[in-house]
Amino acid sequence: MPELLAGLFGLLIGSFLNVCIHRWPRDLSVVQPRSACPECHAQIAAYDNIPVLSYLLLRGRCRKCGAKISWRYPLVEIATGLAFAFFVFSYGLNIATAKYCVLASLLIGLAFSDLETRILPDELTVGGALAGLVFAWFVPVPDPLFQFAMSPRWASFIEALIGAFACSGLLWLVGWLFEKLRHKEGLGFGDVKMLAMIGAFLGLQGAILTIVIGSMLGAISGLLYIRITGKDASNYQLPFGTFLAASAFVIAAEGPLLIGWYGDLIR
Repeated sequence: MPELLAGLFGLLIGSFLNVCIHRWPRDLSVVQPRSACPECHAQIAAYDNIPVLSYLLLRGRCRKCGAKISWRYPLVEIATGLAFAFFVFSYGLNIATAKYCVLASLLIGLAFSDLETRILPDELTVGGALAGLVFAWFVPVPDPLFQFAMSPRWASFIEALIGAFACSGLLWLVGWLFEKLRHKEGLGFGDVKMLAMIGAFLGLQGAILTIVIGSMLGAISGLLYIRITGKDASNYQLPFGTFLAASAFVIAAEGPLLIGWYGDLIR
């Protein structure tokens, strides 16, 4: 029963995330005006705004003008609902579950925003990094390295702080060097801020592992996509944030196992 309620709550959060994904990259308010069809601009009634169900009943089209509704809307809602149900099932009803549900929401929002607009909004990256640091005080990051002779809370917070700044700084340096050598931007600053958010939630080892897995996923997927579609590799902008989000979610879901395994390798 708790998992079902969490899933239903996740559907509602996913519906709000859809508003954020559409509006924040366009510098629009998520409060006003009410949701409307982007084609005919008719306001969407409350009964047409029920997560997933309304999309199915309307057969993916606007009630007023018949314009297609993006598949992104039900997909984001379902993904968020499943993520919430999964973390409640894994951790129960506690603050650790709240932490990972917030992280999942941030990652889903950033992944789809990057896919759709190639923009990673500061509201999700910078705001998420601050939230991650606050959570680190109450919920330890997975397998912290910097324990020494300090309390668990301070060890977790410092690990989150180092994870946020060290890994994002390294990613920024790689992007800066690429730009100097190739004379074109190879990495957006949004990716850097997103990694800072991930490091704040998952710590140094989690952030490093996110870069490793995300880079591998991005390279393989990008090469396959370019090969299949015939796009010019020199001009194609890879949604790297989407791959970072997928990697971070896997690490959040299987954190103790993956980070413990990775920690044994580097020790």
